[in-house]
Amino acid sequence: MRAEIITAPHRSERRSAVYEQSFSVHYDFAVWFTEHLFALDNLVFRDTLLRREPGKRHRFAAFIDAEVAAAFPALADDIEAYARQHGQAMEILAHPDTVPGGEQVKNDPALLTQLQRRLVALGLDRHSFVVGIGGGAFLDLIGYAASTTHRGVRHIRVPTTVLAQNDSGVGVKNGVNAFGVKNLLGSFAPPFAVLNDSAFLHTLQPRDKIAGVAEAVKVALIRDREFFEWMEASAAALRACDAAAMGHMIRRCAELHMHQIAHGGDPFETGSARPLDYGHWSAHRLEALTDHELRHGEAVAIGLALDARYSVQARMLPAGGEERVCALLERLGFDLWHPALEARDADGQWLLLRGLKEFREHLGGELTITLLRDIGVGEEVHEMDTDAILRALAWLRQREQGV
Repeated sequence: MRAEIITAPHRSERRSAVYEQSFSVHYDFAVWFTEHLFALDNLVFRDTLLRREPGKRHRFAAFIDAEVAAAFPALADDIEAYARQHGQAMEILAHPDTVPGGEQVKNDPALLTQLQRRLVALGLDRHSFVVGIGGGAFLDLIGYAASTTHRGVRHIRVPTTVLAQNDSGVGVKNGVNAFGVKNLLGSFAPPFAVLNDSAFLHTLQPRDKIAGVAEAVKVALIRDREFFEWMEASAAALRACDAAAMGHMIRRCAELHMHQIAHGGDPFETGSARPLDYGHWSAHRLEALTDHELRHGEAVAIGLALDARYSVQARMLPAGGEERVCALLERLGFDLWHPALEARDADGQWLLLRGLKEFREHLGGELTITLLRDIGVGEEVHEMDTDAILRALAWLRQREQGV
């Protein structure tokens, strides 16, 4: 940490004084890609705990997403066996807890309080570790509980879904939903480490694997044309959930997200731009309108298509670019229409359009939406024409109907 205090010259006659302080804090964390993380001979978890203090015996508590625990019934015992095997480096404070997963857990304030109480009861301090093993929503919850206990307990993420391994799990945000708004309460607290274990993906249903690919399409559209073209060429393999193709996709997507966080200039979103949320203003709203019937990635795919068409209408993306985006998403297995897109309130107002207001309010300041200047090139705009949005929606509907 670097700190500097700048003061004004002392003058006895002054009736006020100001002290201007500036300081910066360095963050770093490793993102590992491995397989069978808790196999006794896999040293990734051990080395992660020892990274900063190699001579210390580190205390940790583990929390497992209930769906992951059901798919891997030996996991909790494996973690305890691993801790015993490497007992000189670590101490597990209790048998791993099983906690509900899925988006619904972010809507339960009682569960958040229960987790915070559990961390205190276990005697965790700011030098201990909270290890969360699960999907993205589960990790959002565990990370928020850890970051708000003792003003921040170190947390390690072990993402178990495609979406979490290539996107949300490698970021710096934690949070829960509140008052009907997605991620209204949360924190910017980078993890101590992210440990991606490909073995956890083997039991996912194809729908859940494919849902995570939407975020790869997103980041390719705004940052990496070559990656987008690779996905076009690999669409059949990705849709079939080919292990090699999925592995490459996850790593490249994670790399692009990590680069944006480290070099985008605003990792804690103090400004109004959120380029990694291209397509998300409508996706977040659509999730709520479907009561999360749609997976996050499925809603994002629709949002990508909608904003690609809008980009063409705004004379930003060259004509035909939106068809290219839609064609890839459909080849990957996404449906690009849902009846909830046309939902209206009692006064006839389009409910989807409330997503723009919620998007602006979440950050404050002026509305900032990322659109496409080209495949691989995103550009921020500060207004969207509602009539043009509705025309883009009509285009999506007609495309779905084959008109």
